[in-house]
Amino acid sequence: MELKNRFMIYIGMVVLILLFLSLFIKFSRKGKYKGGKKVSNTLYMKDEPYFKKKVLQYKILSYVLTGSFILGIAVSFFMLSRPYKNRVVDKEKYSRDIMLCLDISASVDYLNTNLIEELKDTVSNLQGERFGILIFNCNPVLFVPLTDDYEYVLEQLDLIERVLKINMGFATSLDDYYLFDYIVSGTQIGPEERGSSLIGDGLAACAYDFPDLDKERTRVIIFATDNDIQGTPVFTLDEAADVCKENKITVFGVGTKEMSNANIQSMEDAVVKTGGKFFLENKSGTFEEIVDEIEKTSKSLVKGGTQVQQTDIVGVPFIILLFSVLLMMIVTKQLKR
Repeated sequence: MELKNRFMIYIGMVVLILLFLSLFIKFSRKGKYKGGKKVSNTLYMKDEPYFKKKVLQYKILSYVLTGSFILGIAVSFFMLSRPYKNRVVDKEKYSRDIMLCLDISASVDYLNTNLIEELKDTVSNLQGERFGILIFNCNPVLFVPLTDDYEYVLEQLDLIERVLKINMGFATSLDDYYLFDYIVSGTQIGPEERGSSLIGDGLAACAYDFPDLDKERTRVIIFATDNDIQGTPVFTLDEAADVCKENKITVFGVGTKEMSNANIQSMEDAVVKTGGKFFLENKSGTFEEIVDEIEKTSKSLVKGGTQVQQTDIVGVPFIILLFSVLLMMIVTKQLKR
C-alpha cells in the first residue's frame, strides 16, 4: 500500500497528540462546582445502586463517545492521505485482421457493388477488428491499410462504390470521371506489357500487405473476382493461395455468376486450400453467408504490453468512518436521556 498525500498522516498525528493532551488535562483535574443547582445529602444518594448504575453507564458512554470521535478523526486523516495500491494489468484483447481484396476490372463491377453494400453493415458493427482494402487489375494498390478507424473505412467503401457505379454508366458529372481516374489509375499501369486481371498478383499482394506476418493473429481475406486472367502474372492463383496458407491467412472467395466452370473450380481449390470457402454471387444469401463465415473464425489474443493501474483503498476506511459517526450519534442520544 502507498500514500499519495503522506503529509496528511503527520498532520493527523499532531492533531491526535494535541487531542490526547487536552483529554489528559481535562480528566486529571479534580471536579469543581461550575454552577447549577446544589444538592444536599449526596452521600446517601451516591450509595444508591440506581445512582451507581447511572454513573457507570455515563462513564462508559462517555468513553465510547470519546473513542468514536478519536477513531473518526484518525480515519479521516488516513483517507485524506489517499491510500492506494498498484496493480499490473496485461493489456490484451481479441482481434481479427480483415482485408477486402477487389478485382476492379469492369466484369466484376456488379459483384463488387453488392459485396461492398453488404460489408458496410458489417464494418459498422466491428469491435476490435482491423479492416483494410486492396484493389487490383494489372497492378495491386493498397487503398486502405489495416485500421480500426471504421468511419474512414466506410467513407472509402462509399467512394469505391461510387466509382464502380460510374464505371457501370452512372456518371453524372465531369467530377465523376476525375474520381474514377483517382481510384483506378494506379491499377492500370503497364497493361500492354503485363495484361490485365492478374488475379494471383492481387491475392499475393493482399497477403503481404498484412503487417507483422511473423506474429500470431487471425487474418482473413475477402477475395472478389471472376478469376478471368488476361495477362502474365508474377504469382499464379495457386501460388498466391500457398502464400496465404503459409502465413495462416484464411481466404473467402466470391465469384461472379458469369464465371466458367474451369475458373470456378480453380478459384474454389485455391481458397479451400487456405481453410476458407468459395461462394457464387447468384446464389441466394451469398453475402450473408460470407459475413457469417467470417464471424465464425476465431479471434486472436493480442498482447498490448502491461500497464500499472492505481486503485484507491477507500472502502474499509469509509465503512469504519461511517460506523464511528453512527456510534457517536447513538451514544449522544443515550447521554441526553
